[in-house]
Amino acid sequence: MAEVPPRILVVDDDHDVALLVKTVLERRAGCVVDLADDGRSALEKAAAVKPDVVVTDIEMPGLSGLELLAELRRLMPTVPVVVMTAHVSVEYAVSALRAQADEFLTKPLDNARLVESVTRLVEESRRRTAEAKTGEVVLAIGAHPDDVEIGVGGILAAHAAAGDRITILTLSRGARGGDADSRQHESLAAAEQVGARLFVKDLVDTEISGGGSTVRLIEEVVQEIQPTIVYTHSHHDRHQDHRAVNEATIVATRRVGTVACYQSPSATIDYRPTRFVRIDRFLGDKLRLLECFQSQAAANREYLAPEFVTATARYWSRFGGGVAVEPLEVVRETAEFIGAHELTRRES
Repeated sequence: MAEVPPRILVVDDDHDVALLVKTVLERRAGCVVDLADDGRSALEKAAAVKPDVVVTDIEMPGLSGLELLAELRRLMPTVPVVVMTAHVSVEYAVSALRAQADEFLTKPLDNARLVESVTRLVEESRRRTAEAKTGEVVLAIGAHPDDVEIGVGGILAAHAAAGDRITILTLSRGARGGDADSRQHESLAAAEQVGARLFVKDLVDTEISGGGSTVRLIEEVVQEIQPTIVYTHSHHDRHQDHRAVNEATIVATRRVGTVACYQSPSATIDYRPTRFVRIDRFLGDKLRLLECFQSQAAANREYLAPEFVTATARYWSRFGGGVAVEPLEVVRETAEFIGAHELTRRES
């Protein structure tokens, strides 16, 4: 058994069964066991504690065990899941296996089999996690200089701390917002702070297209760096360039598994984030990134003021916890966001 005790999440609306499983795993397998009594609270708990294995009942109110399993497979694909049920029918077993359960146990539970299954799956979980720690390849796309840093500056700092490879693609030099050469130099300084590679294209500010040449420019970068995660503008934005970049990005990154949209100062009230990324440790890094854009600060861009940035991050912490959060609209997600991020899923 590994030195770090295995972390197990047990999900069952029957409190007696949950306590029995908890007691068996703690006493016989040396596990640390967390409990949840329904699927939705289980998702929140899983995001918070990052369990090695999840053990769940099938029949629960609200989100069923199989629905929970499907969500876990989408959000935490490397975590093994054990499904428990009082039904021994082939139909239930097939349903669980089709939902990609790693183990199927019937009630009343055989304690020895429970311990054997969980112990084996803890080893499998840690092997999967070790294999997955090859680092993400991140592409952050913005229409203008400072767009990316405003939207996901804290997240990029977290990626940098995790050792991920970061590329920033800026599609115009922002001539309408100031001197283009100065803005490009500022973008380079910000990129250097997070160890990012920077591509700056020369599309016409305020005239960026959502198709054609813009799609091709993004596709070229995607082809070169092969990103695993892409951040870009939201469609819910008053600025036409931001909407166009969103449209082009969705097309150009159609083969990228994870794509998420960040908030800009011109986002509309229709911006509806579905992930809230805690950047408590990285808010200071974000503020330092934004300090690079002195030409914009001199132009009285209030949204770059430290107190404005901090207040925005504090506002979103109402949904994501902690003291500072960056929100994301998730378009596609086939793998977990990086472990450096503490993510919660907004309930609909």
